[in-house]
This record gives sequence, structure tokens and C-alpha cells, in this order.
Amino acid sequence: MHSSLITVFLAFAALPLATAAPTAEAELVGVFRRATGCTINSGQKGECVATATCRGAGGRSEAGHCPGAADIQCCTYGACTAGGKAGLCQPSETCTGTRTAGLCPGAANIQCCTAGTTGTCGPPDVNAATVALIKEFEGFVRSPAPDPIGLPTVGFGHLCKTAGCAEVPYKFPLTEAQAAALLQTDLKTYEKCLADKVADSVRLNDNQYGALVSWTFNVGCGNMGSSTLVRRLNAGEAPNTVAAQELPKWNKAGGNVLAGLTRRRAAEVRLFQTASGTQALPSRC
Repeated sequence: MHSSLITVFLAFAALPLATAAPTAEAELVGVFRRATGCTINSGQKGECVATATCRGAGGRSEAGHCPGAADIQCCTYGACTAGGKAGLCQPSETCTGTRTAGLCPGAANIQCCTAGTTGTCGPPDVNAATVALIKEFEGFVRSPAPDPIGLPTVGFGHLCKTAGCAEVPYKFPLTEAQAAALLQTDLKTYEKCLADKVADSVRLNDNQYGALVSWTFNVGCGNMGSSTLVRRLNAGEAPNTVAAQELPKWNKAGGNVLAGLTRRRAAEVRLFQTASGTQALPSRC
């Protein structure tokens, strides 16, 4: 071989091999693996990601369920069918039934989740003491009006999601019975997101569970899920101690301490520490 060609060849061989750029699929999987889980108002599970990322993956964003910037929203992927069974497209790690890949848009971990042969188990409804506590502190509002920090609400703390609370299936002004029914529907979301975040190793009675649902209803699923309170419970610390130390910290809105929130947290601690022999979590099916 000519000496000049040998020189060129050796120089080329010494160059570092190029590393293949990650594919869009790989990048998307990375985004979703780092994402926080969430649950939208319908009960479907999703991931907290930027709206542009969600849209690009074929998903639908819903605000109000994720911590962080306003652009970080709960991304879900709709319905699916696997083996003749209706299901929902959701992160595979959140599926308690049968997972089927290749039927949903989004990253590889977004799979079609259908109920198993024995069915799925949901969290229990909160007890009457919890409902009474929530009603007391939320107050009854017959027609949509701003709450203490300016958010439009109606009934017993229902946060309006559309102009004029058009999503509410009752005419205004509401009756107390209608508001109570709306509250029961709303609570399903918060019961579910709490149960999803609390580890199965944590045993809570109905009063402890109810106090945490009340708190979650007030602060939102995103704040609950990322809280020190849940992290300490899941680490195995004594529930009564954790609740007494952590719940009172959540007494601010807009950076200001609110007397109503301080009273509510104290009431939630009292409910949490009220003895009961009725197990709520983990769910018994």
C-alpha cells in the first residue's frame, strides 16, 4: 500500500467510533420513565409530562393533577381493546390486571390494561366522619363562586374545570343533596390517587385513610404524591407520628398561613389518631 494511503488509513482508524443518536422512541421512553404518575378525574392513570411531549406521543393532557410548572400535565392515552376485553392505555407499572403491548400510542411502557380474570380491586369509599369533616371545612356553595384563594368552586369544594362549571351534571343553584352526590363522585379521584401512592406495606384504618383523603382533596394528588408525609409512611415510620408532624405543615395558600387551613389540618390529625378496627388500606378484595 502506498505510504500516503497508509497514513490516511491509520488516521481514520484512530478516530473514535460515532455513537448512534438515541431514537425518538428511546428518548420518549426515557422521558416517561422519569415521569411522575398521575390520575385524571375519570380515574384513568397517566404520567406527568410536558404537554408538547404528550401531544407528540398521541396522548391527551389534563391540568390540575401534577406538581411543577403549569405546562406539566397528566398525559393519558384513551381506551383500547385486547383479546376482546375493553381496557385503558396506561403505564404498565400501574396496571393491576393484564398488560398487552403494541396497542397504545406513546412510549413502550404505555400498554393496554384490561381486568384480570379475578377483576381489579379499588380503594374503599371514605367513612361518614371523613365526609362530615370535608363538608364542614369546604362549606356549601350553591352556585359557582371564587374560594378563599380565588379558584372557582361549587357544592362542597368541587373545583370548576370548565367555564361556569359546565361539567357539573346538575343545574344551579345546587341543592345540598346534589352537592353531596357531586362530592362523592369527586372523592373517587382522591381515594384512588392516595391508594396508588401509599405502599401496600402501609396499614391504615378508615379514619387514618379518611384524614389523608381529606388532605389530598384539599392539596391535590400531585402535592400528596410528592410529599414527605407519603414518603415517610412508605418508609415504614409510625403513621400517627407522621400525620401529627406532617399534616400541620400544609396550612398555607399563596404563601400565606390561613387560619381555616390550620384548623382543618388539626381536625384531620384528630381524625387520623382516632382508633378504629376497620382496615382501609391496603384494600381487601
